[in-house]
Amino acid sequence: MQLWTSPTPNGWKVNIMLEELIEAGVDLPDIKVKSINLQKGEQFTEKFIKHNPNQKIPVLIDGETSIMESGAILQYLAEKYPTSLLPNDHSKWEVLPWLYWQVANLGPVFGNKLSYTRYMDDIDESLKSHPLERFGTEANRLLKVMDGQLSKHKFICSNNFTIADIAIYPWVRGWKWSKINITKYPQIVDWVERVRSRPAVGRGLAYGVPKEEIDQWSEERKAQYASSGSTIASNKNLDRN
Repeated sequence: MQLWTSPTPNGWKVNIMLEELIEAGVDLPDIKVKSINLQKGEQFTEKFIKHNPNQKIPVLIDGETSIMESGAILQYLAEKYPTSLLPNDHSKWEVLPWLYWQVANLGPVFGNKLSYTRYMDDIDESLKSHPLERFGTEANRLLKVMDGQLSKHKFICSNNFTIADIAIYPWVRGWKWSKINITKYPQIVDWVERVRSRPAVGRGLAYGVPKEEIDQWSEERKAQYASSGSTIASNKNLDRN
């Protein structure tokens, strides 16, 4: 089994999933983790596209099977290695909708807010006000939805930690970088701390990152991420064919 990934929210999801499976006692096969350099465009190579036509990380290669899209990878691993991370009875439908809520809603909105906040260097500032307001407002609405769920139980779907929490956490933990204020929602702040306290989550976040920078990037790494994000987000690099 191989995991091709990078230290981004979508990449962290699968790292955390693998560590949570280990924590749950699953005897995973040897997994080769390959770091994909997004700034150098390694996701656009012929070798990468063979396994993931969408040219995005992460991709999981399990024998002859290649799975793209982080949400699909989480579900694949959860079904292949059954644990409480995804119930195997009808209650799984209390989990899967929230997994795809993240994929379809929270991820794109937080990602766009982040891009316009940090990365869109080749766009005039006057053109950013509308998308910043739009994505900021929608991000806040999604936080209210999430807060409503956390008023019912400790984790997103129940008092049990599931793949829905794994999917949502990497995006919400970076709220300062995205400049999306979660402090108005103490239940979400508590949830972030609760998830982060899990040993497997800490190990998952540590893939390819120095221990001292797991929760607080150095100024050098911040500059590196900003530069990489700006390169990827630039309209100049769009394939217009």
